[in-house]
Amino acid sequence: MPEEILLMDKITKVYPNGFVANKEVTLSVNKGEIHALMGENGAGKSTLMKILFGIEQAEEGHIYIKGQEVKIGNPLEAIAHGVGMVHQHFMLVPSLTVAENVVLGMEPKKNGLFDFEEAVRITQEAVDKYNLKVDPRSKVEDLPVGFKQKVEIIKALVRGAEILILDEPTAVLTPQETKELFVELKNLRDQGHTIVFIGHKLNEIKELCDRMTVLRLGKSVGKANICDITEQEMSRMMVGRDVILKLEKTPAQPKEAVLKVKDLKIVADSGKTIVNDISFSVRKGEILGVAGVEGNGQSQISEAITGLLSYQNGTITVNDVDIKGKKIRQIRELGVSHVSEDRMTYGVAATSGVKDNVISDRYYKKEFNKGLLLDNKKINDLTDRLIKEFLIKCDDRDSAVKMLSGGNMQKVVVAREFSGNPKVVIANQPTRGIDVGATEFIRKRLVELRDEGAAILLISADLNEVLELSDSLIVMNEGKIAAYIPDASAIDDMELGEYMLGVKKQTPEEIARVAYDK
Repeated sequence: MPEEILLMDKITKVYPNGFVANKEVTLSVNKGEIHALMGENGAGKSTLMKILFGIEQAEEGHIYIKGQEVKIGNPLEAIAHGVGMVHQHFMLVPSLTVAENVVLGMEPKKNGLFDFEEAVRITQEAVDKYNLKVDPRSKVEDLPVGFKQKVEIIKALVRGAEILILDEPTAVLTPQETKELFVELKNLRDQGHTIVFIGHKLNEIKELCDRMTVLRLGKSVGKANICDITEQEMSRMMVGRDVILKLEKTPAQPKEAVLKVKDLKIVADSGKTIVNDISFSVRKGEILGVAGVEGNGQSQISEAITGLLSYQNGTITVNDVDIKGKKIRQIRELGVSHVSEDRMTYGVAATSGVKDNVISDRYYKKEFNKGLLLDNKKINDLTDRLIKEFLIKCDDRDSAVKMLSGGNMQKVVVAREFSGNPKVVIANQPTRGIDVGATEFIRKRLVELRDEGAAILLISADLNEVLELSDSLIVMNEGKIAAYIPDASAIDDMELGEYMLGVKKQTPEEIARVAYDK
């Protein structure tokens, strides 16, 4: 009989504003298993794990570890009970070495001073024991993303974690790094550790996990052995209906190039070249995907095109108009829409209502004004139509955006960005961290925009998304284009991963084909 190591029994969490994040949720995890915690965004997964790790406190319910009821008031108490958590955004100090990060807060001393060699020994011992290959003496800022994640896992294990919570751990990894991580996680499981894996990618959960618990709207709605369930059944449990996992789209009919980027160079404040002399074009009626390990210049390209970031060399034109020196509003007036990867900073004004957010790019236009005053009837009608059309779940048009789930927040962003008849759409991680249902909706809308003649630049760390949505592809590596794939359906994720890691590279002539400047 499997031995239950963790029981979260009838957990209820209500925030001061009345939002019920968890309602009588029960989660039972066995010792030595990888347990998937699944559900749409806003289903309550992260809240439940924050309660287990002591970041949040539940109003009701009990937590049992190894059969004993425990009270976890903060992360230090969680660690003392053998619970560790690797957050989606790593909690590392970049300027310190791996060993220094691992022992932070429990530094070994010698003659009253920090003993660096002992820190290295402690780290190396964990590296060897768990087969997590990373050099204790390396500086964290010099490590690829996959290795930073290993450092976080080592940090938790050195502190005695028997139960390890991983929040969306593959979101930033290449297929090769994901494969390696899964080998390491199975090794941890085989050594008796228990892993709670928060994930969205059904194929990964199928490959890695032993059992799953599904949350929906803050409640636990089902559990299953992974071997007994299909991906389609998993998604139905998550959203309560059938979801189209494979996107159906007709072949693109690209026309003239609308967005042209030529010899673009972007240098960071530190003096490091982030985007190194790249050229590409996006044609009307085409989705050009950008794949690459995060941190290879993709975000800077999107910010340069949308006016958020200045660039040192090169030209960017929209319908042959050079955007250099133009203000963000002037660029938007050329028909450029932007779904930013950071929706909280650049996508929404979180404390404002849905209405204020969806009209923030057009309130000043003649059609929404009556003399000196705004035409509130027109604005209300537009907002109500967009709430309906984009399936935004909110109490009313004045609901503060911060009260919405991640998926609905993103729908507010896309309602604004997709409804202004855009000529060019820059979609940077448009479905990151949102649920299956909202993801399906946004992907379908992108294809509809393409079919209406928009030129779409899609930047995504989700390789399934890049491969399914893109008509053609560029792959970034170290700030350069490593490959141009004219037909995205002609490449698989493993070959894509080789270009992303720089193992494979095309010739300059092959890459130059994406410029379409003839």
